[in-house]
Amino acid sequence: MKEAYLKHCDERQSENLPPLALDAKQTKSVVDGLILGQDDDFYLDLLTHRVPPGVDEAAYVKAGFLTSIAKGDETCKAISKQHATFLLGTMLGGYSIESLINLLDDDE
Repeated sequence: MKEAYLKHCDERQSENLPPLALDAKQTKSVVDGLILGQDDDFYLDLLTHRVPPGVDEAAYVKAGFLTSIAKGDETCKAISKQHATFLLGTMLGGYSIESLINLLDDDE
């Protein structure tokens, strides 16, 4: 996934265009990379900055992953429970709202 994404970035840059936002399949690959602990800085940057906010399928994947970390159902060495909650708060609504409301009762 990383090589394909970097190639995409190079192609877009050659046309003076920014990279496209990640789709759901790419976002799932980013999540898988983070779970496996592969190139955490790269994948965390993609998850943070290249998944569109709102209610598309990629945002659904991102919100689900971050929610599972914030609730403690999943662990990821690159993302703490607190940072997962912070990232949910940057998603501008959509799939993150229910999770954020439920996390209000979490002491952490």
